Amino acid sequence: MAYDSKDTAAFKGVWVFCEQRNGEILNTSFELLSEGRKLANDLKTELCGVVLGKGIKDDALKNLGGYGADKVFYCEHDLLADYTTDAYTKVINELVEDKKPEVMLIGATTIGRDLGPRCAARLHTGLTADTTHLDVDTAKYKEFLRTSSTMNVDKIPFEENTNLKMTRPAFGGHLMATIICPRFRPQIATVRPGVMKKQDFDSAQAGKTVIEKVPVTLSKDDISVDILEIKKTAKDLVDLIGANIVVSVGRGISKDPKAGIKLAEDLATALGGVVGASRAVVDAGWIDANQQVGQTGKTVHPHIYVALGISGAIQHLAGMQDSEYIIAVNKNADAPIFQVADYGIAGDLFKVTPMLVEAVKAAKGSL
Repeated sequence: MAYDSKDTAAFKGVWVFCEQRNGEILNTSFELLSEGRKLANDLKTELCGVVLGKGIKDDALKNLGGYGADKVFYCEHDLLADYTTDAYTKVINELVEDKKPEVMLIGATTIGRDLGPRCAARLHTGLTADTTHLDVDTAKYKEFLRTSSTMNVDKIPFEENTNLKMTRPAFGGHLMATIICPRFRPQIATVRPGVMKKQDFDSAQAGKTVIEKVPVTLSKDDISVDILEIKKTAKDLVDLIGANIVVSVGRGISKDPKAGIKLAEDLATALGGVVGASRAVVDAGWIDANQQVGQTGKTVHPHIYVALGISGAIQHLAGMQDSEYIIAVNKNADAPIFQVADYGIAGDLFKVTPMLVEAVKAAKGSL
């Protein structure tokens, strides 16, 4: 049957583009597979991982099943070892045109943000970028709105359908917009790393995963650029997404930003964590954008999240409210952050934080 993006009934299945670097599957792919598993269950369909590369071991491909994949399409070719826009777009589009998935998820990484729009344009379908929440079940979507919006959900008529409801920040993170693509398939979304929770690895499911090796027709004529050399620049980046403990600073450090950040660093060091920040701190130029937590920054799920001088605006809460334990320090006892905090201290962070540092050191010293 000829490919027609408007023939929505011909498309079935949920796909995840599983990005790899130097033969290693990125953690983002495991997060997307975990989320894709939920969508596939709601749609009562198959979840497939799609891997492009060269020399990737079977064990690495099988492991994708441990995070939810029923099947893995592996496209292997010398010209796929390193990412190029032309090669990856051609191979993925040909596979989509042949198999016709209903949903395709791509990580909003540097590569994903380049690849997703090109695939969508050539497949004559839509794409929602930087999504932070996904639903296909209308009842589940309504429940999401009840807990994350001010809408009176029960007074709004909702159409019952299984269109992918793709929610993302809009207008600089001040609003959340839900986008659907009802007339075309596949429905493509790029998803921010760290937003979706990675499920526990299931070794039994990994062993059942089917690996389908896809024949690839590709030549240098299909690629408009030549990769002459790959140079990696060493840069000290804070791994917020993978951290178990995050200490973040907000506008409350404004009377002495350097001292406030130093206090956060001292507490993070004592706890064995890393330092994050709210958007206000990043916008003021006090800390690197790589350390921003929130709708327009990174989404984190640490074991402990300490918020120093952060008021708790909804844009920031969206990036950290799923932390296991939240500790807040704010001199405003009515700050919204206390509504989600497990432990709250109403006080000046410049006085409270040194006390916390000493308390942590004393506790460690007694062990």
